[in-house]
Amino acid sequence: MKKLNSILPTLTIVAMAFLTIVPATAQLPDGDGGKSTTDSLSRNDRRKYDYIYGKATRHLMLNNLDVAMDFINRCIEINPKAAEAYYQRGQLYDAIDEDSLALLDYKRAVEYAPDNEYLQEVLAQSLIGAGEIDEAISSYEQLVSRSKNRSNALTILLRLYQFKKDHANTLLTLDRIEQEEGEIEEITLEKMQTYEQMGDKEKAREMLESLVKRHPYEASYKVMLGNWLLKNGTKEEARAMLAAAIEDDPDNTDARISMYDFYRSANEDSLANDMLDKILMSPKTESETKQKMIGHIIEKSTYEEYPDSIIRLFDRIVEASPNDAEIAIYRAYFIEHCEDDADSITIENDSILNAYQRVLDIQPDYALARQQMVFVHLDEKDWDSIIELCKTGIQYNPDQLVFYYFLGIAYYQKDDNDLSLDAFQRGISEINDDSNPAIVADFYAIMGDIYHQKGMDEKAFAAYDSCLVWDENNTGALNNYAYYLSLQNRDLEKAERMSLQTIKAEPNNSTFLDTYAWILFLQGRTDEARQYIDQAIEASDSVSSDIVEHAGDIYFVVGETDKALEYWQEALDLGSKSATLPKKIKKRKYIPSK
Repeated sequence: MKKLNSILPTLTIVAMAFLTIVPATAQLPDGDGGKSTTDSLSRNDRRKYDYIYGKATRHLMLNNLDVAMDFINRCIEINPKAAEAYYQRGQLYDAIDEDSLALLDYKRAVEYAPDNEYLQEVLAQSLIGAGEIDEAISSYEQLVSRSKNRSNALTILLRLYQFKKDHANTLLTLDRIEQEEGEIEEITLEKMQTYEQMGDKEKAREMLESLVKRHPYEASYKVMLGNWLLKNGTKEEARAMLAAAIEDDPDNTDARISMYDFYRSANEDSLANDMLDKILMSPKTESETKQKMIGHIIEKSTYEEYPDSIIRLFDRIVEASPNDAEIAIYRAYFIEHCEDDADSITIENDSILNAYQRVLDIQPDYALARQQMVFVHLDEKDWDSIIELCKTGIQYNPDQLVFYYFLGIAYYQKDDNDLSLDAFQRGISEINDDSNPAIVADFYAIMGDIYHQKGMDEKAFAAYDSCLVWDENNTGALNNYAYYLSLQNRDLEKAERMSLQTIKAEPNNSTFLDTYAWILFLQGRTDEARQYIDQAIEASDSVSSDIVEHAGDIYFVVGETDKALEYWQEALDLGSKSATLPKKIKKRKYIPSK
């Protein structure tokens, strides 16, 4: 159905899974005892009915639903007991989300073709969707009573009884399924859970014991029973059952974990620790299980134990499972971050790097481990190590943008613009719809900076445009784009809009304020320019020679020559390389840069 009662999604999905789907253009599917509903018509009415029904079918094939509906209605006028027409109209109502009308038609269809199993199931499904559970149960009971394929209907009937918390009928239905399919674990466990819900602990226990008897050499059933006994306070029996499970299968992780829980509940700490050691050191224990148990140990560790004893435990586990990269990465992550949780602890970077290197020794293509090593070297500004890590990372993980990104950054910091540009360009070829927009934007932003430094401003502006497609709020690109446009005294309105966007985002950024002031100056808005250049100087902890020189230019144009000379001299003292600055001071006037 198109609209389903919100409290019944699970039941509807279960029913849908078993419903035989028949094209809307098909004639009424025959069930056991199926009979044409046109048999009672006169010969002329029957020919007329068949002709109109055929036209309805053709329009359904063409998806002309309104026209098809008209023809189906005419069919019903000719034969008010036409089950197939009611069924087909119900399908049409479903298609336009008229669920209540569809349900009425399905009921009529079943009324006039009561032996048709398919219609019975369509009706039952519609009843579930409408939340009419009692009627749905009745419909499925009828279906089960005469169906050759009872299992599917019984399964849905079971879920309906469970939904109603009708434990008695749930158990009866489980018995009926068992008669069809034989004794299977899932049915026995469903019975056990039903008895649990009824509060009948004795019967619930009987169900688990029956599994143990039927599978005497299968440890998992003893573990189930042992856990149940432990949960219900029968500790000595639980101990014996879990011990039997371990005797059957000494390496069974579930049995060991259950016994560990038993020892803890009994305050038998020494035995609990021994069992924990066996679980963590066993190569048969899944990595995820080990990680969960280590996480529990970390949470419960005392200040005195933290972190040395945990690191020693990690070392033993890694030694016992030398090929488990997941445990190794967990160990490395703990070593890197444990100092965040204890003020007096300082972990040397070499220890962190060695921990991640151990991961790569196990699994060289583990991108996350290599990435974390890049971050450690980034803190130290060790550009050479970053270059080597990223070059190797690209070999193992050519689709990982992060390695191209930091390779380009490292070369850029070493003033090797050609290799930096090459790294970014290679990275661009790996960009796809799933790429991180912020990282892609930074790719293009830095490429724009490099192109400008190489005197290739048109490529720089194209790179900035690409950057802003991925991140329209990238303030670094917006500022540089605006400033480099202003240096060419072009597109100043566009430059002003971009620059204003940056100071709205970061109103105390002296570089952004300087760019905006300079663009206003070039537009002849000198009074506004002076306000913003004053803010730029005030916001700067260590003002740059460029900002100070701009201040001098602006103050000269507004008529404050002495103040302008002070700023120009200060810019010179700060080491400005401006070719026009000495001339400005000597001639005591503003000279535009060429």
